[in-house]
Amino acid sequence: MTIHLSPTSLSRRLAVASIAALALASTLAQAQPKVMRIVVPYAPGGPIDVTARLMAERVKDSLGTVIIENRPGGGGNIGADVVAKAAPDGLTIGIAAVATHAINPWLYSKMPYNAATDFAPITQMLRVPNVLVINADTAKRLNINTLADLIKYAKANPAKLNYGSGGNGSAGHLAGEMFKKEAGIFALHIPYNGGNPAQLALLSGQVDFNFDNLATASANIKAGKLKALAVTTAQRSAVLPEVPAVAETLKGFEIDTWWGLVAPAGTPKDVVAKLNQAFVAALNSPEAKTRFAALMAEPVANTPEQFGAFMKSELGKYEKVVKASGARVD
Repeated sequence: MTIHLSPTSLSRRLAVASIAALALASTLAQAQPKVMRIVVPYAPGGPIDVTARLMAERVKDSLGTVIIENRPGGGGNIGADVVAKAAPDGLTIGIAAVATHAINPWLYSKMPYNAATDFAPITQMLRVPNVLVINADTAKRLNINTLADLIKYAKANPAKLNYGSGGNGSAGHLAGEMFKKEAGIFALHIPYNGGNPAQLALLSGQVDFNFDNLATASANIKAGKLKALAVTTAQRSAVLPEVPAVAETLKGFEIDTWWGLVAPAGTPKDVVAKLNQAFVAALNSPEAKTRFAALMAEPVANTPEQFGAFMKSELGKYEKVVKASGARVD
């Protein structure tokens, strides 16, 4: 027997079927676990990327699946901007680093985001001391064994020393300019296209000293190719305790590499609190601390308020340093 449906009846049945299909799709979507992403504004493989991946693994029990999305470019500005413009729902967070949130706002004439207002701090993650290293042969030839010796030589021999960095506006460049100002000396800055070429120049004797990342310089320090004169953190580093801090000679000197986690501005406070709790626990885990030590990195787990205040102070500090150096990228 053939059943004939009127157009009206058919339309109603199709409507009911469509509603049922949409309801099923909605139910299935809600059943799917939400995936969080951590945007790393640098290429894979570096210390920031490695530590972000470690954190993603450590928080999966409390936060679920967390993926890493690398968005390098623009000195870190591209990735940071992705976070700034993401929905404030706690599913997109990112790395805030000394470059993206303290140096770049003064280095670039145009910024795609506002480092002071477009982010909700979660927690600082790590800091890696920078270290003033001199070519070991140069140190022996010039009889420079301490930071005080370097300053004394520079004052007695104006314009005879030079130092290298990974480029204009890099952490090494700004540390060098800050050191010159505080010590009252002059040394010619020679920028290279990245940290590795700058280190090779130091090892070959093309430049006299550098401010390098401790994680990068440590192997050559241990091999005796480079002599560590001072670390740039306010106190001595736990990973290189025998090396004094610059601040022991130049009071108040402090400059290091740091990074932490931020969410888009407007992320609810309870969501930020949940993220902070999960990541602070991960940072304080014995397994994470062991991995950090291998990278010469020191964990700094703190509250959103503390990290926010720290970033604000760093932004103010680097305004003075960058403007005094005259460094510009664009």
